[in-house]
Amino acid sequence: MAKYTSTMNPRRDPRSPEVVFKALGSPARLALVRALAGGERCVCELVEVAGLGWSTTSKHLDVLREAGVVASEKRGQKIFYRLELDCVTGFIGCLDRAATVRDAGRMARCD
Repeated sequence: MAKYTSTMNPRRDPRSPEVVFKALGSPARLALVRALAGGERCVCELVEVAGLGWSTTSKHLDVLREAGVVASEKRGQKIFYRLELDCVTGFIGCLDRAATVRDAGRMARCD
């Protein structure tokens, strides 16, 4: 059996925890996911949410799409994005509640 080294780069399946957590590791991508929690959005709206240029926003959306977090659909000249991995919003909400509870000096529970 071969020992894993840092030079090996095994292909990760989309939606694996490693891929999803890495995709959510950027504040801009997290903001995009939070915006999509409210429903499908056109990329033009998401550019405003991210506060970045079109190219940078598109790259962030590509990372999220490749991780299986979002899906996109082209309609005419516009591209619309929606959450594909709904559990992500529950997890983010849990972390938000944990931060609020921690600030109040209590132990957090994410049931």
